[in-house]
Amino acid sequence: MYFLISDIRCIFVVMWDIDITYRDELKATFERLYEKKQMLQTSRPLPNIALNKIRESLSIEWTYNSNSIEGNTLSLRETQMVIQEGITVKGKSLREHFETHNHDKAIDYLYSIVSEDYQLRSIDILSLHGLVLRSIEEDFAGRIRNGGVRISGANFTPPNASKVPDLLDELINFININPLQLNDIELSAIFHHKLVWIHPFFDGNGRTVRLAMNLLLMRCGFPPAIILKNDRRKYYEALNQANGGNYQKLILLMCQSLERTLNIYLNALPGNDKEYIEISDLVQEPDMPYGQEYISLLARTGKIDAYKEGRNWLTTREAVEDYIAARKRKR
Repeated sequence: MYFLISDIRCIFVVMWDIDITYRDELKATFERLYEKKQMLQTSRPLPNIALNKIRESLSIEWTYNSNSIEGNTLSLRETQMVIQEGITVKGKSLREHFETHNHDKAIDYLYSIVSEDYQLRSIDILSLHGLVLRSIEEDFAGRIRNGGVRISGANFTPPNASKVPDLLDELINFININPLQLNDIELSAIFHHKLVWIHPFFDGNGRTVRLAMNLLLMRCGFPPAIILKNDRRKYYEALNQANGGNYQKLILLMCQSLERTLNIYLNALPGNDKEYIEISDLVQEPDMPYGQEYISLLARTGKIDAYKEGRNWLTTREAVEDYIAARKRKR
């Protein structure tokens, strides 16, 4: 059966119930992130030694944070020791060590397949999952579930196992066709949520989803978006809101995660003198018109150039001045 593009758009809107009213609120954030991506691309090729160091550091952070969200108790330093030095950490379970090694190998696989013309494939999602659960749940690794599951703390029940293969194919078609003409950040966030909702595997869904969604960002020149362990509660709340069709919080969290890694790369560029400092320090500077609470609110809502390290938000004086200037122009 053949459909016009307009027909396909209508089918997917009904099927996936996507509310895109968040776009006006996040327009400036999207523009800022795409400007940063362009800055990064025009600065290439970066020195290999710098690129390798950043990629290595981010991969460790990515593994640590994604595993921690799922309950792994290895610290960031312990994660680094397991990956880089092959050390067994006393008091930590064998499963936690496998989770760390496996996630690192899954990142390597992701980098090996991503390219500018990459098209999402179910085999890649299954391969990532197979790597995530290798030596942990061998019977289920890389295989779609054939039974029901429930998710603790979620406000929905995943679909019946018999529907999972078709739903996965429909999601992949939606991503590759992009009938709503979503930008890369929106597309990756919506894919992230929908794959969580389908919950195609008995175990390892979260780690696999966070790996696979970065395929969509990295193929178009973005660095990986790393959702931080400290944002775990916010992350789950955003996913629950997305179950009702409201994607604003999830996409904002995706933007914040992406801005952090973009800034890590940009800060490594020769001649870059932009200095990010903690908001608590910024408000001590003379002539700063806003207090810590208000600037923190601007950071959390994506209104200014800012990113999170641990529990602290960092921004620049320039970012606050740009916000003030933009408000004056609107008046």
